[in-house]
Amino acid sequence: MPVMTEPKLISGNANRPLASAIARRMSMHRGVNVGLVDARVERFNDQEIFVEVFENVRGEDMYIIQPTSNPANDNLMELLIMTDALRRSSASRITAVIPYFGYARQDRRAKARTPISAKLVANLLTEAGVDRVLTLDLHAAQIQGFFDIPVDNLYASPIFTLDIEHHFKGKMEELMIVSPDVGGVARAREIAKRINAPLAIVDKRREKAGEVAGMTVIGSVEGKSCIIVDDICDTAGTLCKAAETLMEAGAKEVHSYITHGVLSGPAVERIENSVMKSLVITDSIQPTEPVKKARNIRIVPTAPMFAQAIMNIWNGTSVSSLFEVETLTPIYEGMYSRG
Repeated sequence: MPVMTEPKLISGNANRPLASAIARRMSMHRGVNVGLVDARVERFNDQEIFVEVFENVRGEDMYIIQPTSNPANDNLMELLIMTDALRRSSASRITAVIPYFGYARQDRRAKARTPISAKLVANLLTEAGVDRVLTLDLHAAQIQGFFDIPVDNLYASPIFTLDIEHHFKGKMEELMIVSPDVGGVARAREIAKRINAPLAIVDKRREKAGEVAGMTVIGSVEGKSCIIVDDICDTAGTLCKAAETLMEAGAKEVHSYITHGVLSGPAVERIENSVMKSLVITDSIQPTEPVKKARNIRIVPTAPMFAQAIMNIWNGTSVSSLFEVETLTPIYEGMYSRG
């Protein structure tokens, strides 16, 4: 049964443009103004974080929009402190909308005497008072099991499918979906199934963390327009190396679709100088100016999907319906035509 209170959005400093876009989108659909709750999230001189909410939130259904991207620790602490402020202000339910879930790559003990930081973050969020989590393309599906509260994990694959069908119209039979490593095969296969394209894998060997010793293409990419699919691009070293390997294996051209554009260090320069014709990312992480200006990087919006997901949670209706292209097509009206 739908709750009677209106959904209320509040944003930290991690990605305010996305939060504002979600609010605008919800305003369009609901026919009433949905703004961001007036609050200040500031730092004292010693960098301690201070939060003050200027509106009454007693009994309200609150949604905190805050990716825990770089600087991950600052943004995570903002999220935790905002949650505490809302809980102590008697909000009825607090949903953490985390478009990019930081520390997700530390999801298991790969070596002795190492932490499982993703589980620690889950514990921190729950103890702070978060009642529900809404996120996008978790690096590892098992992270949902780290929480004892509901976690809705949205997928970028339906949005990417719409984008691929739009930008490669008339050339769909030339496409080859590529996973940049064995671990990402399931994610790449999902898009391959959606567009009825074959799948290839780039098998990489590492000598040590952050350095790729060698790559081998599993599958024939001769004459194909290859699309690399992954969830995170950090320094872009592996991505650019994979693109080179595919071109050397006879690919016609290489494009990439990556959900979270972390793009730290030399990433943007590497991408601009690479053989990739285009890199498509979402706005789950607020893009920097170099990312916006890069000639071969394009950003697709997630606000329509997050706005609909928030409204579905508020209404008590299905969020999994957003996993389907057919559901997202009208939500992204005007951007993509499937006709």
